[in-house]
Amino acid sequence: MKKGGGRTSRIRRRKLFRCSVSRGVNESYKPEFIELKKWLKDRKFEDTNLIPACFPGTGRGLMSKTSLREGQMIISLPESCLITTDTVIRSYLGTYIAKWQPPPSPLLALCTFLVSEKHAGDQSLWKPYLEILPQAYTCPVCLEPEVVNLFPKPLKAKAEEQRARVQEFFSSSRDFFSSLQPLFSEAVESIFSYRALLWAWCTVNTRAVYVKHRQRQCFSTEPNTYALAPYLDLLNHSPEVQVKGAFNEETRCYEIRTASNCRKHEEVFICYGPHDNQRLLLEYGFVSIHNPHACVYVSEDILVKYLPTTDKQMNKKISILKDHDFIENLTFGWDGPSWRLLTALKLLCLEAEEFTCWKKVLLGEVISDTNEKTSLVIAQKICQYFIEETNAMLRKISHMKDEEVTLLNQLTLVETLWTEELKILQASAEILNSLQTPFRQWNCLLHVLLWISGGPIFILLLRLPGRAFLPPVHNNTL
Repeated sequence: MKKGGGRTSRIRRRKLFRCSVSRGVNESYKPEFIELKKWLKDRKFEDTNLIPACFPGTGRGLMSKTSLREGQMIISLPESCLITTDTVIRSYLGTYIAKWQPPPSPLLALCTFLVSEKHAGDQSLWKPYLEILPQAYTCPVCLEPEVVNLFPKPLKAKAEEQRARVQEFFSSSRDFFSSLQPLFSEAVESIFSYRALLWAWCTVNTRAVYVKHRQRQCFSTEPNTYALAPYLDLLNHSPEVQVKGAFNEETRCYEIRTASNCRKHEEVFICYGPHDNQRLLLEYGFVSIHNPHACVYVSEDILVKYLPTTDKQMNKKISILKDHDFIENLTFGWDGPSWRLLTALKLLCLEAEEFTCWKKVLLGEVISDTNEKTSLVIAQKICQYFIEETNAMLRKISHMKDEEVTLLNQLTLVETLWTEELKILQASAEILNSLQTPFRQWNCLLHVLLWISGGPIFILLLRLPGRAFLPPVHNNTL
């Protein structure tokens, strides 16, 4: 009999296959990580719990070497390893920053330091850290315009704002860069280019941790809370957070502790915050699969798309929603339309004789059966519109992936965002359909009762699961 051909062997092979897929591939042997480890050890940091590894789905991250207990300290990175505005002030840039007016922002100081140190190459004291930083980023400001045009409308608008903000950041910093010319033999224009500053801006924006610093007069009044944390910033994001981190003022170390148990050879994550996928893509350049915070945003033009144009009170209704902050952050999520979205629709669906009840709507009160039903029908139409739009966009991206090979990675990123949004919309559509069921039951039963009675029905109070309906008076006979 051939060994390893039975059911037990097949189960064992499947388990081994699953483990090999989920576990990361050790990268601690790579030259850049060997150099980083030596550099960190010289600065009094040595990690015994985690190792660099490459994981399917998340890429480069940190893997547990042993099983980790809840509350266990896994990283305690000394302040000497952090790049902060204090680091910049103590460097050769300090005197130039101190005399520049108006005072530069903490962000500009850090970006300038990163560009300068990267330009220094082998001469930089921070070379081992700079060597493991990404050479390119996938934040919207780094993507090609034709790719950004594929974004959902709310994200596209924010991406364009981001690009304009970074371009303004570069333009307004040129004079400051020029003042640094005595430090360099090359022209500062070639060192502090837009491309170089963009790389530095993305590095700070995507990798910095929060550490509050004392306000210095040599900096502008913008928040001084950035800190780049070598090695620690290899931790990837997960909404299901496994660790928590903060700067310890007593030990002067940035400390990471596990918030839950973690098995040996598993990836260890940190949570960047309860962000939806559009926010994650905008700020960090990635999309989180099965993100519980993911949602689809409904803009004002889509909100009123399926409402009657003959409603003379529509402008007043929109004004009320704006005045009470109910025109933004209207979403579909994994659990269906948000309370804010349904509330906004209920107000917009008020009949003329119900309009005086708008305050009750904002407080969550039920106005009428008709209003409840109409708002759900409109929500269904909006959801279906988004599903059709999303499917059309996915077809367009699929076609572009065949035509624009050089943009394959960028297009795949946007495709992932739309795919996740489609899953959310499909889940919302199912929930909306289930919410409509009581109304369909009521209509069916009412027609049966009217047919059986053969005469006038004045008032019928019918209680269905979870809701009481009081239909209008009927004086007609069948």
